Amino acid sequence: MTSVFNKSTEALDSLLQVLKQLPDQAGYSEPCKALSNATIGQHTRHIIELYQCLIAGYQNGEINYDDRKRNLLYETDSVAAQGIIKEIQRELEQPDKPVKIFCQTADHSVCIESNYYREILYNLEHCIHHQALIKVALLDIDNLQIAEGFGVAPSTLQYRQQCAQ
Repeated sequence: MTSVFNKSTEALDSLLQVLKQLPDQAGYSEPCKALSNATIGQHTRHIIELYQCLIAGYQNGEINYDDRKRNLLYETDSVAAQGIIKEIQRELEQPDKPVKIFCQTADHSVCIESNYYREILYNLEHCIHHQALIKVALLDIDNLQIAEGFGVAPSTLQYRQQCAQ
């Protein structure tokens, strides 16, 4: 069985492959009408920052996905984003342990019990979801090679293979 670390690394690798192919910074930070004027860079930053929250909260076992830095560098500079994605890949694999997930609502704070592996899986699914959105923006850019599974859940790919047989 492939570990959740391997699946996350593969998903981040596929994002790296797409980012490396973008013809220029404009393709990364230019608003896309089909995404309500969001950019590939904004979606990439969002993926990055949720993984960063997970890694940063691992040591003390407290994770708050709302406490993102919203670093504009990662949404405007593809090279910087690629560098931090590689760093995330290196730091992600840790032993499983209980963690607490914190979330602030309008009137109070919520705390949910979870574990590190479950949160890696959450981040993987979140990454795939945003890759699907990024894929919409990529349709406007010529001469890109996008992996068949980019932005598609592993279970969907497996189902498609079963149907093709």
